[in-house]
Amino acid sequence: MNYLSTRGHPDRKRFCEILLEGLAPDGGLYLPDEYPQIDTATLAKWRKLPYAELAFEILSLYIDDIPPADLKAICAKTYTPEVFGTEEIVPLRELEDGVYLEALSNGPTLAFKDMAMQLLGNLFEYELARRGAELNILGATSGDTGSAAEYAMRGKKGVRVFMTSPDGRMSPFQQAQMFSLQDENIHNIAITGVFDDCQDIVKAVSNDLGFKRKYRIGTVNSINWARLLAQVVYYFAGYFQATASNDKPASFTVPSGNFGNVCAGHVARMMGLPIQTLVVATNENDVLDEFFRTGIYRVRAAADTHETSSPSMDISKASNFERFVFDLVGRDAAKLRSLFVDELGGQGRFDLSGDPAFKQAAERFGFKSSRSTHADRLATIRDTDKRFATLVDPHTADGLKAAREHLAPGVPMVVLETALPIKFAATLVEALGHEPARPARFEGIEALPKRVVKLPADAEAVKAYIAQNCD
Repeated sequence: MNYLSTRGHPDRKRFCEILLEGLAPDGGLYLPDEYPQIDTATLAKWRKLPYAELAFEILSLYIDDIPPADLKAICAKTYTPEVFGTEEIVPLRELEDGVYLEALSNGPTLAFKDMAMQLLGNLFEYELARRGAELNILGATSGDTGSAAEYAMRGKKGVRVFMTSPDGRMSPFQQAQMFSLQDENIHNIAITGVFDDCQDIVKAVSNDLGFKRKYRIGTVNSINWARLLAQVVYYFAGYFQATASNDKPASFTVPSGNFGNVCAGHVARMMGLPIQTLVVATNENDVLDEFFRTGIYRVRAAADTHETSSPSMDISKASNFERFVFDLVGRDAAKLRSLFVDELGGQGRFDLSGDPAFKQAAERFGFKSSRSTHADRLATIRDTDKRFATLVDPHTADGLKAAREHLAPGVPMVVLETALPIKFAATLVEALGHEPARPARFEGIEALPKRVVKLPADAEAVKAYIAQNCD
């Protein structure tokens, strides 16, 4: 399996090369040359597999430069009941007629990011040991990626983590999860700005090829293909639990800011998983909803990026959207480059409303979208608690609202749970008048000593900090 850049770089690379690399040299994102196709016989075989074995089967289609026995051992080490709480790993429950919740938040940091990050940590450690190399991971987080990455990488040999986050824009619990870690290989950097500033810094550093090579910079954001690939697995697992046979379609609703989580669903659908609809659920930062309604992709300035009660989606530049648009325009790298480099880079927007390809976003690729407000989230949290005795976090509430707007008779709608409610306690208190329960291991986490440095929204300042802490 070879991988190409969305922006047309001539090189083709193997999985373990792009695992450690992040962005392609031309600033594009990596995708496989083609998506492996799954037939009904394979689906029937996979339906019976435990999660770790299902992960191995799917990953094997994309990873042919790790010996199968080693890859199988990595999957078995990653997806265990001890780490994720249940034998199913991602148990599904029917909330109401036709609407299901897929639990993705039972990992070490109580967020869906653990599903991929735990695998990524084990892949990094394996490949670095095989090469006798080190890696400095640079990441950006709006809340959950950071803690998931740090908990997955702490203590890993040959790995340092430099995680940027928007200063003061995460919940107190999210900040405490990250900043309370005292491991020497973990570095937290609070950036004066919004998440998009952090993401821009990661891309700027990654595009400085000299610095990237000298300091061996890699990424854990969903621009890293390995992380997105790991997320493909739980679409198959959710589908198998929601349906009785492989001739039945299912739909998925995905709270989405950076488009990584729902892009994994797009990949699963392209492989042949019978997904009827992929619903993108956004909050007031509705750049993705605007595109799927109008065909116009318009990024917002930092001043126009709203601070909301579902803060992990407070994003106005959806990095992984480039992967989907690459498929949408027929894998035409020149056209993709014109859209993202020339138009988006120069004007802050591009317009596909008059392009025949835009109609395919819904017709061929199954995408629909929805937008929620703070009032919607509060109402959904209250309703879900009252009717189903179930607490959901604000992002999952965005998903539930969107799911109900796009139900189709006889087609299960699976909502991907985003995080446990305790991570956003203030909103739960506002909605219900009391805090949600928290796991015992996180009692008093907000009062622990914090290890974090504040820097301006400047790539050069971050590069200087990395260099200082790598010497």
